[in-house]
Amino acid sequence: MSDTPVVTRFAPSPTGYLHIGGARTALFNWLYARGRGGKFLLRIEDTDRERSTPEATAAILRGLTWLGLDWDGDAVSQFEGRDRHAEVAHEMLARGHAYKCFSSQDEIAAFREAAQAAGTSTMFQSPWRDADPASFPDAPYVVRLKAPRDGQTIVEDRVQGTVTFQNEHLDDMICLRSDGTPTYMLAVVVDDHDMGVTTVIRGDDHLSNTARQILVYRAMDWDIPVFAHIPLIHGPDGKKLSKRHGALGVEEYQAMGYCAAGMRNYLARLGWSHGDDEFFTTEQAMEWFDFNGIGKSPARFDFKKLENVSGQHIAVMDDAALLHELEGYLAINQQPALTGTQKDGLLRGMYCLKERAKTMPELIEKAYFILATPSVERDAKAEAALDPVSRGILAELTPHLQNASWNRETLEAIVAQVADAHGTKLGKLAQPLRAALAGRSVSPSVFDMMLVLGRDETRARLADAAA
Repeated sequence: MSDTPVVTRFAPSPTGYLHIGGARTALFNWLYARGRGGKFLLRIEDTDRERSTPEATAAILRGLTWLGLDWDGDAVSQFEGRDRHAEVAHEMLARGHAYKCFSSQDEIAAFREAAQAAGTSTMFQSPWRDADPASFPDAPYVVRLKAPRDGQTIVEDRVQGTVTFQNEHLDDMICLRSDGTPTYMLAVVVDDHDMGVTTVIRGDDHLSNTARQILVYRAMDWDIPVFAHIPLIHGPDGKKLSKRHGALGVEEYQAMGYCAAGMRNYLARLGWSHGDDEFFTTEQAMEWFDFNGIGKSPARFDFKKLENVSGQHIAVMDDAALLHELEGYLAINQQPALTGTQKDGLLRGMYCLKERAKTMPELIEKAYFILATPSVERDAKAEAALDPVSRGILAELTPHLQNASWNRETLEAIVAQVADAHGTKLGKLAQPLRAALAGRSVSPSVFDMMLVLGRDETRARLADAAA
């Protein structure tokens, strides 16, 4: 299989949103395929008709799209392949690797009760496993896999190493239910084979399923894919990540204002490492990602680290891409869309906004001086900075800006000159200037704000504050 192009897949169940563990599994599959010029496929495992919803499917697609994990071809529905799955079950019957089992639920329950009382294994042993077809009743049946009763099934796992299962512990699993519908355990193997999947990367909670699924591959004489079972993600307390640890759906992280590139970087580092690199681009992750870097123990989710990585990506992001991401953040939170003027102002000011903003809300807070329309509303701290003396100095400064060359050097010189005339330092004048221009006590530098706002708007805000 070494010359075969790599084909990976992500196969979520549409019974809820795309949670963070699923997103990381998708990311690992995507990185592995993209870094090797292979294909990354998407399959929606919607065989559980009662719990699968179109809304959940839509949420999964939106989550992957926001994360930038593009898939090849159309997303495939597992349910739509049910005839093909049934066909394989019947082929296994014909090959003698499966059998019809007519045992009722009551008979299975009685078997288990008796086994429990006798202290023997409660794994169901069907009386129909080697029955003569002449004795078959005219009744509903399930199709069971004929699992080997002795020996071992070995999973050569790229993360977990060699994992051995004793065959006596593997049951004759049901492949086809009595209503003719396939079970997940059969469908997943048939789909992976038919879609040409060469590499299966999934959570290590699937490891015992893999042993049973390998039996289906063998029964059909199909190539067994490369398996890599990755450890689950735990919360900061070391317990399996769950709702009590905070946001779980990928879209919630978008709504909280983390950037997609930062999210990809952080998720890649959850359970995988490349030396001591904490910050890297998506292109680097594609180039570096390999099974050798995946650890065997669960990774711990850490919001502080996510925030820092998000901030590092915002700082280096292309301005137009960052504006696009900001618009997505506003849309998912049902905030008003940006006006053309606001967008222009943001693009002019992005250089002084993105340096220290870790999330979209922090970026918006710093950009208040651009977004505030038609006039700046000053908070309490800003109002306090505008005492009568400060207002007087601002009133004096305003005319000096009328015909000044609008560059940092000139503006700094003029403000320093006015401060000097009043026997004060430039730093002392910065707070009232900031209050006048941004209405906040925390903002980008006053000279950056002047340059972004332009002469007319700067003078208008200073005059308003001085009045």
